[in-house]
Amino acid sequence: MIEKPRIRVKTFKIDGIDVTGRADQTVLDVAIENGIDIPRLCYMEGLKSIGACRLCLVEIEGQRGLISACTARISEGMSVLTKTDRLLKYRRQILELLFSERNHQCAVCVSNGHCELQNMAISVGLTHVDIAYLNPKLNIDASHRRFLNDPNRCILCNRCVRVCDEIEGAHTWDLLGRGVDTRVVTDLDEHWGISESCTGCGKCVHVCPTGALSEKGVSVAEMAKRRNFLPYLKSNRGIS
Repeated sequence: MIEKPRIRVKTFKIDGIDVTGRADQTVLDVAIENGIDIPRLCYMEGLKSIGACRLCLVEIEGQRGLISACTARISEGMSVLTKTDRLLKYRRQILELLFSERNHQCAVCVSNGHCELQNMAISVGLTHVDIAYLNPKLNIDASHRRFLNDPNRCILCNRCVRVCDEIEGAHTWDLLGRGVDTRVVTDLDEHWGISESCTGCGKCVHVCPTGALSEKGVSVAEMAKRRNFLPYLKSNRGIS
């Protein structure tokens, strides 16, 4: 008789609350299971976590540096803090940087009212940005017959890259450049409409947290993303 491997369970604290989780879980996994809110933008259930947005940074007592909750594995007896003054300050600064690096005019955006970046700013009371705007002038790619890519609204969360690679298996999207000059591109920086790898599935559009990727034909505030397909596809394909 083959014995099933034992699942190792670890007990620790999040904001003083006793919680338990499997050894292979992250701090964010356990926080979500216990109804503890940790802000995040790049994380999405069904996709691998990469800690790109840094909004889910948390403090662990006894450690000097901050760590991203979506990538940090839990350990026995650890004590995690998610709402310290230091963290709130950092998260606000991160949001200010995201708004200042690209062009996010909510009033004329197709995702106005359905935007995760906008909602995050509201949740922390961000009413203005103290950092100088870069005001880039990035070309909009409207070459695809169904979809539109506006890099001026991109926050480089990598969701489109990951869903295209991990779920659809096409790997049409990738990153080009470094720092503030980084852009999400199709294939070898070709127009989306002539991509030979794109299947036209639309998964990238519906995991995008802002109005960077949208469907053609939608007007201001009409682009509501549909993301409930991800957990279903993950479970049926056996993706870990």
